Parts: sequence; structure tokens; C-alpha cells
Amino acid sequence: MDFRSDNVASAAPEIVDAVAEAARGSATPYGGDPWTEGLEPAFSELFETKVKVFPVVTGTAANSVTVATLTPPWGVIYAGRAAHVENDECGAPEFMTGGAKVTGIDERFGKIQPQALEAALDAAGTGEVHWSQPACLSLTQPTEMGQIYTPGELAVLTGIARRHALAVHMDGARFANAVAASGESPAALTWRAGVDALSFGATKNGALAAEAIVLFGDKRAGELAFRHKRAGQLLSKMRFVSAQLAAYIADGLWLRLAEQANSQARRLARGLEAVPGASLAAPIEANELFVTLPRPVIDGLAEAGVLFYPWPETDPATTTIRLVTRHDTDPAEVDRLVETAHELATAAA
Repeated sequence: MDFRSDNVASAAPEIVDAVAEAARGSATPYGGDPWTEGLEPAFSELFETKVKVFPVVTGTAANSVTVATLTPPWGVIYAGRAAHVENDECGAPEFMTGGAKVTGIDERFGKIQPQALEAALDAAGTGEVHWSQPACLSLTQPTEMGQIYTPGELAVLTGIARRHALAVHMDGARFANAVAASGESPAALTWRAGVDALSFGATKNGALAAEAIVLFGDKRAGELAFRHKRAGQLLSKMRFVSAQLAAYIADGLWLRLAEQANSQARRLARGLEAVPGASLAAPIEANELFVTLPRPVIDGLAEAGVLFYPWPETDPATTTIRLVTRHDTDPAEVDRLVETAHELATAAA
């Protein structure tokens, strides 16, 4: 019963088949192949506006190359305190920018609070040569606690960013889960709400290793192309990444896979809410579930072979765990976890 992360998921058969098809014969290297050349029209149709697309192979590369394009070395990137660009990229955003700062902003369930962002920007010393200068706002969709920003919430935050002349990046490693759960269009959750660039994730949701930087508008495309190459992301056999992305968004596959993950998270939440002593630590909106359980139940689940992470991972005394469902999560696996939790809670009562 593996609920550690959607990173443990298998690759979707449709994507494996697309890679196998791309492996037939020869193709122009470094993105000159038909699969890569077809991404921009396909993504432009998906987002209902002209976009530039840069395939990459990790979320760290997607986030770091993008924020480096949006932020000068003397700049500040504002992000939630739990955001990947702040905590999980091993300093890659600072490295790729050549020295920019990442500053954490107060959150609620991972959502940056407008008043906290406004206060940080008001105190930022804009124009003061001794201080790093505000340059970029990075938003995670869904957040690190599985919450989905609505278009209205995004517009408030991007409006604050615009008033302070900040560019806006969105970390969309689980963007498909947000779109599938919210019912909003990809456009409504990005450029129409003021987002300049998106890290579009596929690896967590059925790809082998494929992410994309999606740039809304092309004024930064020239610089991003050089940063993309310099970061080692212009693969000679780019067709194998691009074929994954093309198959991923074709015929709504990406949303079907995401809804499978989301539906199992809802199933899991319904089951665990009925466990004595259990409570959800955050609303369930996408495919991440945070639940507080009695310590004997947590220990018993681990002994029974359930794989999960404590939340936060750095707190050995925490009684909250994170459970993540995937596109290939078996409903029977969910039911076994819930049944085991009930048995453990009853025994501990």
C-alpha cells in the first residue's frame, strides 16, 4: 500500500506507446523533430492563446530555468514557505538566477495570503540599491497541501504582483490535478489570471520523465531558449520527451489520469474520516490527503506495510501524515488502508 507520492507511479500505457512509436527510425536532433515542433500549436490550442513550449526532464529544471528567466541576480523570488522553490530544489533557483534570493511568504494550507504578500512587498525597499529587488512571485498549483487556487484568488495575488512590477511563475507539477478537480480551464488557471510562465508537470501523472516550461507570450522566449540550453535541458533526442508531452495532452488523457488520482483521494478521505480519532488536517481538493491520526494507528499502519510520509517530515513527534494517490492507485489498496486504520483505532480504544 504505497501512498508516499505520485512520483512512485507507473507510466501510463498510452505514453509508453508514444515513446515506442517515436523510437522508430531517425529524427532531427535538438528539438527539430516533428513531436517537438508540434508542441507549441498543441499547447496553444490547449491554453487558448499563443504559447512557447520548452520541454525539460525534471520539475527542478522547469522551476529553476523559468524563475531565472523572470528574475535578475539581484532579484527576490517570493514563494510560499512550503513551496518547492523554497525548500526542495537544493538551491537550484538561486544557482540558476546567479544569486537571487527566495523569500518565504506566510500561507494557509499552502496558499499565499494576500495581506502577507502585500506587507512583504511594501517593506521590500524597492529602488534601494543596498537591498535585493522584488522581481518574481512563484505560486504552486495545487499547493504543497493539495489546495487549489481559484481564478479569483490568483487574480488577487497577481494583481498585487503587477502593482509591484513582479513577473508571475506557477509551479504546476500537479497542474492536471488542479484542472481536473476545479473544472476550470487551463487558461483560467494561468494567463487569464495573470500568470506569465508555467512549469507544466507530467511525470507525477503518468509520464516517464517529462515536464514543460510554458511561456505565455514570447517576449522572454529568446532568453529562455539560451537558459534552457545552458541548463542541459536541450536534449539531443528531444523527441522522446516531446512524444510523452504530446501523448499526455492528446484527447484529454492528462485530465483522465488526474481525475483517477483525485477520485481515489476522495475515496480515501471518506474512509479515514470515519476512523475514530481521525481528522483531516486540510480540506481534500486534489490528490494529496493530510490526516491526523492517533499515534498507535500511525505506527500500526507502518507496521502493516502502508508507505507514507509524516507531515512535516522534519517533525518526529507529528501525528499528521501525508497520503498521495496516483493515476494507478488501486481502489482495493485504498480500502485495505481504511480497513486497517479502523482495526487499529478500535484496538487502541
